[in-house]
Parts: sequence; C-alpha cells; structure tokens
Amino acid sequence: MKTQELTVTQIGNSRDVLLPLAVLRRCGIGDTILREQRPDEIVLRPKGNRGKKLSWVETYQQMAQVEEDWSDWEAAPEGLKEVSGEAGK
Repeated sequence: MKTQELTVTQIGNSRDVLLPLAVLRRCGIGDTILREQRPDEIVLRPKGNRGKKLSWVETYQQMAQVEEDWSDWEAAPEGLKEVSGEAGK
C-alpha cells in the first residue's frame, strides 16, 4: 500500500485534507463518503453500493499496480527445507 503525506489546512472553523482526484476516482468516491473512526485510525469509504466484486484478474491487476514486494512469500521460512504439501514439486 502506498503511503502519501497530506497537509491539513484550516478552512473556517474546520480543518480539511485534500485528496487527489485520481484516488477518489479509483476508490469510487463521488459527492459523499462515510467516515469510520477507530481507536487508532480514520477510515474513509464510498457511501452506498460499492459496485460489483472484482474478478481474480481485476484483483491481480490492481495488486500489480501497487508494486508491493511479495518476494518474502516465495520461499519457505528460514530453517524450513520444504513447505508441507509441496514435497515432490
């Protein structure tokens, strides 16, 4: 997941954060959002129906765009010669 630092600005008696248009479009956010406040974070998400579920191909394509490093998952854990159920491959 990509981290981006955003500036909190004063607007009247409120404080606001501007979100890039590309992020809003990718998340399907229109004129309204839902805010969920958790003990250690704030979650913003689209209001209403999130639309159709992604296929495996669409999910993979979105994951590939994020460019996360999954190389640690490609090998058996340190000290383990083989993963159970994968012997003989």
